[in-house]
Amino acid sequence: MAAELRYPLIALNFKVYLESIGENAIRLAKIAEEVSREYDVSIIVAPPLLDLRAVVEQVSIPVFAQHVDPHRPGSHTGSIIAEDVKASGAVGSIVNHSEKRLLLADIGAVLARLREVGLISLLCTDTVETTRAGAVLGPDILAIEPPELIGTGVPVSKAKPDVVTGAVEAIRRINPSVHILCGAGISAGDDVAKAIELGTEGVLLASAYVKAKDPKKLLAEMAEAAIRSWEKRG
Repeated sequence: MAAELRYPLIALNFKVYLESIGENAIRLAKIAEEVSREYDVSIIVAPPLLDLRAVVEQVSIPVFAQHVDPHRPGSHTGSIIAEDVKASGAVGSIVNHSEKRLLLADIGAVLARLREVGLISLLCTDTVETTRAGAVLGPDILAIEPPELIGTGVPVSKAKPDVVTGAVEAIRRINPSVHILCGAGISAGDDVAKAIELGTEGVLLASAYVKAKDPKKLLAEMAEAAIRSWEKRG
């Protein structure tokens, strides 16, 4: 059984920026842990693969892998398998990020592999249509992220609110047990608040946090906004 997460949720994908590898991965994860404790909000971090175990050993907040391949243990040189992610101490993985796309059949296989070893799945989709298909596969969390807005600083919750509300409605209709996040361009507290107002349960972001001049200040603003908007929603 996968670990439980609380909501609202802020998911931080470190990607593989120079600012997020090695010691920087640990530094950013520790900042996220501080904010999580200070504001009592759930925050997960997804560091680069080679830093996964080091981050797990340094923080108590949930740590995710950025990707898992659909393979079982065996002769798959260079592959990332669910068992190895679990052995690192991570509790879940991002699946099908726009920068690491998978075929639909492979998405289903990866989700099954994560369930099999007791890891949480965070599936990324890019449209309402792919969100419908993704919801049928039963991930634990689904994040809607139009790729054209990723890294732009233009939040999907403001630029394309209909995509967010459409995804929320589709998931609730098809598989209401799936938790809903949105990403792409999330870069301020107001973006987080707006995302939750539109019906999501949190956000997924990367560069805005990793490259922030003051990542703790930014994340604290997002945590405050998430809590405030969540409480308003009741």
